[in-house]
Amino acid sequence: MNKRSSWALPYFIFLVLFVVLPLLLILIYSLQDASGHFTFSNITKFFTDKDALSTFALSIEVALENTLLCVLIGYPAAWILANKSLNRSAVTVVLFILPMWINALMRTLATAELFTMAGVPLGKGTLLFGMCYDYLPFMIYPIYNVLNKMDHSYAEAAQDLGATPGEVFRKVTLPLSMPGVWSGILMVFMPTVSTFAISEFLTNNKIKLFGTIIQENINNSMWNYGAALSLIMLVIIAITTVLQGGDKEAETVGGAI
Repeated sequence: MNKRSSWALPYFIFLVLFVVLPLLLILIYSLQDASGHFTFSNITKFFTDKDALSTFALSIEVALENTLLCVLIGYPAAWILANKSLNRSAVTVVLFILPMWINALMRTLATAELFTMAGVPLGKGTLLFGMCYDYLPFMIYPIYNVLNKMDHSYAEAAQDLGATPGEVFRKVTLPLSMPGVWSGILMVFMPTVSTFAISEFLTNNKIKLFGTIIQENINNSMWNYGAALSLIMLVIIAITTVLQGGDKEAETVGGAI
């Protein structure tokens, strides 16, 4: 226990029990049939299941729309928060954190109740509103952190060279803030694809997302197929993360060149 590395032991045990072991169980269940025999049928079933494929396509569509909304709303908000001349109080930043202190399920139920009281029919519009409301802070804060820590001497140098405010933003601020934008996209897009509670409450289960299909299979004791769908989702998330990391590296190399 005198070694510093020994203090990492509790975290290592936690990682094994609650991350590695569940992922391993998902892999094992997805490659077995109901009798426990090895098979790839659960995975191949997804590519022939029209309902699952259409639900997956709809989930990607909703996730893209929600991510785009969060970028369009979140970037200006983050820029205002990071601008000292427009935001001189740290309290404003805290106000954007406050909704995150409330359980996401409670926020979703409250939003659904507000729509019901206002007589707004539940559907895709209310779903996108609720998702944007839930995930917007995850877009704002990565962008805000990058903008807040940005070296303003680059913008001042561009202004000294005759760049207009629009050119400074387009050629200096926006490119330098892209790491925060990509982080926000990853933190919004991935949960949106796999969520099910928000779509269930804000559409009265009229719109099913990929997470709903996984939940229904597990609730109906179809553990193997549900695990296979979860595994497919994990693989897609992993590929997207790797590709995003590759894009960032390429942008860094391109900027250096």
